[in-house]
Amino acid sequence: MKMDDFRLDGRVALVTGGSYGIGFAIATALAEAGAKIVFNDRKPELIEKSVAEYKKLGIEAHGYICDVTDEDAVKEFIAKVEKEVGTVDILVNNAGIIKRIPMIEMSAADFRQVVDIDLNGPFIMAKAVIPGMIKKGHGKIINICSMMSELGRETVSAYAAAKGGLKMLTKNIASEYGQYNIQCNGIGPGYIATPQTAPLRERQADGSRHPFDSFIVAKTPAERWGTPEDLQGPAVFLASDASNFVNGHILYVDGGILAYIGKQPQ
Repeated sequence: MKMDDFRLDGRVALVTGGSYGIGFAIATALAEAGAKIVFNDRKPELIEKSVAEYKKLGIEAHGYICDVTDEDAVKEFIAKVEKEVGTVDILVNNAGIIKRIPMIEMSAADFRQVVDIDLNGPFIMAKAVIPGMIKKGHGKIINICSMMSELGRETVSAYAAAKGGLKMLTKNIASEYGQYNIQCNGIGPGYIATPQTAPLRERQADGSRHPFDSFIVAKTPAERWGTPEDLQGPAVFLASDASNFVNGHILYVDGGILAYIGKQPQ
């Protein structure tokens, strides 16, 4: 093995939902490894803001407006990327939503929306880039799965169903297109400290931890929340030649939650 195997120089990396949070962190890591960054969002204002944020870090990112659930729009998007930036070498299916609603209170429309974005979106995106990868003779697809690809939890029936499906889509892409030197793997983040989860980590009025914060820390052998930066190394590995014989694997970056039964009550 050579350390150069981890380099991504000249490769085009497309990160869906790369405007902020986990997607932004992964994209910046891929850029530092040498990749050209392309990302999308549905909101024009987020594209402009994010391009500026990337620029502050010295990264020339190419932002496009696209809804990953719109197959025709995705085809146009990928054609435009191929013309303006180059054929996609690395796809990170990061765009996703979650709706925390008890199952019997959740409408079928809400359930479908979560599945559409979190599962159909990665299918549509992968379908659009695989032909180009076949022509080039290589490609990397990284699906952002979840611990909910393995576990259930109250109020996340749609999300768990979608992420469980994404795990199996990952394995099937690996099975179907591995012969073309395309590797499809997943990253399953644990509980990550982002602005969206900040309210769950705020100290209570008496100085104690938020109940959910205490729950997560107690369930994690690392005894902390993850950070977006914790996902950067795994993403670079799975995007690089260092992982050329890793295919159909879900790499859980969860501080050990899935391996741990939890502390015995005192």
